[in-house]
Amino acid sequence: MSHQSDLISTDINAYLAQHERKELVRFLTCGNVDDGKSTLIGRLLHDSKMIYEDQLAAVQADSVKSGTTGAGKIDLALLVDGLQAEREQGITIDVAYRYFSTSKRKFIIADTPGHEQYTRNMATGASTCDLAIILIDARYGVQTQTKRHSFIASLLGIQHIIVAVNKMDLVEYSEATFNKIKQDYLAFTETLDLHDIRFIPMSALDGDNVVNPSEYMAWFTGTPLMETLNSIEIANDRNFTDARFPVQYVNRPNLDFRGFCGTIASGIFCKGDQVTALPSGKSSTIKAIVTYDGELERAFAPMAVTLTLADEIDVSRGDVLVGKEQISATIADKFKAHIVWMAEQAMTPGKQYVIKLATRSVSGSIAMIHHRIDVNTLEHHDANVLQLNEIGSCTLSVNAPVVFDAYKTHKGTGSFIIIDRLTNGTVGAGMIIGVHDDEALLPVSVEERAARFSQVPTAIALTGANATDAAYQLERKLFDTGHASTVLETPDASLINAIKHAGLICLAINDSAKLADKSFNTDQATLDDIYNALKEQKVIY
Repeated sequence: MSHQSDLISTDINAYLAQHERKELVRFLTCGNVDDGKSTLIGRLLHDSKMIYEDQLAAVQADSVKSGTTGAGKIDLALLVDGLQAEREQGITIDVAYRYFSTSKRKFIIADTPGHEQYTRNMATGASTCDLAIILIDARYGVQTQTKRHSFIASLLGIQHIIVAVNKMDLVEYSEATFNKIKQDYLAFTETLDLHDIRFIPMSALDGDNVVNPSEYMAWFTGTPLMETLNSIEIANDRNFTDARFPVQYVNRPNLDFRGFCGTIASGIFCKGDQVTALPSGKSSTIKAIVTYDGELERAFAPMAVTLTLADEIDVSRGDVLVGKEQISATIADKFKAHIVWMAEQAMTPGKQYVIKLATRSVSGSIAMIHHRIDVNTLEHHDANVLQLNEIGSCTLSVNAPVVFDAYKTHKGTGSFIIIDRLTNGTVGAGMIIGVHDDEALLPVSVEERAARFSQVPTAIALTGANATDAAYQLERKLFDTGHASTVLETPDASLINAIKHAGLICLAINDSAKLADKSFNTDQATLDDIYNALKEQKVIY
């Protein structure tokens, strides 16, 4: 909802133009379960007069049925907790987005869940935010999930943190309690890359220090939350020094026009500037910067524009145009990154995924997990896999050179997602640390070979009159579903062991049954029966 202005009734076009020019701030609320995240957003909207009358009436009616604030009080959390499951349990599950504006700025709020099993949702909500509001229940202080979310905020490069010490009314507005929480939080974040941390004591339920100053906490000399949101400086957070333009689409409507469309990831591009297309290294100059409203003399992040070049050089989707820069972009097929794993199925080194970095998608795998990070203590632990919601430092290997930067300096070209090739679901998100160190290449292990093909090396004997035909049909079915196997018609123990050592599934026929790990009679079991049995027995996955 928009800030109320007299221009709405007198000059709507002037109001819309004024609203469009306002600075956009994206922020999220996160913290432990029941710290009051949704209530805070509801209070922020309510006290700022940002709720429509019909919305307020609906929430008042729902407060009687689903509210958690007691008789006679409106449950403002219901403005944000829209899912039926959320209202029934009194928790946030999905990431809920709300929009509002003041006379100075317009805001997008992401209300993220606090439960550990929804940490991946929190990482998703945080990925585009400029600042984070981390709520802490004044009764309990810094909790495990508070640390987890603070670490993820640091990892995702959020530079401004507002620590909202909520429910101060339940600790009698104690200054000593507030100071203790402040000290504990600062002690935990000493090793995190967080530089702008602000603390505000508040009661979201009653509105203390949310929009208006609290009369019960006169000892607090800072500003209320709304005033802080309006004044916090975020304009200098973007990188306007190193120009990066990932090409999303080559626009060729006729013989006389060839433009490269995309969103500027960082830096400034001016008409006449020299640019270089990576990874090819070919250079040209910007002939025109085209937009729907006409041509521009210059464009900057995060504008979406079309660039035309003076020379006909080979540029396609996934390439990156770079201009003036102090830090050169890197072109390599290996890099180190922090990965947040978001899938129920564990991440296994060697398995092939699709890596989507900016506008480029390439096949690749996690070559090595250096360590898993304990988000509660920040300690590093050895790990062979990453489970759901775990974070690790890894080396990734892709099948073609890609253009990238360190996430710390370039978010747009330093972040990527990991996509499962079979389900097409996003299973992980990564932040690039830098180029892979030139270290000695280790021998390929049996485990790595198996992980590459999503299978366990196994010798399978197929018996019966149709064994030979069934073996080759099964080999085809395994191949079509991404697995690697080979048929062995002549029994040989050394060959079977060599095939298993190579990470393959050996399909042995008839007389090889005694040398095999598993056996199927093809006269009794169909091809689908055998395939499904292999899945159930975790031979393939």
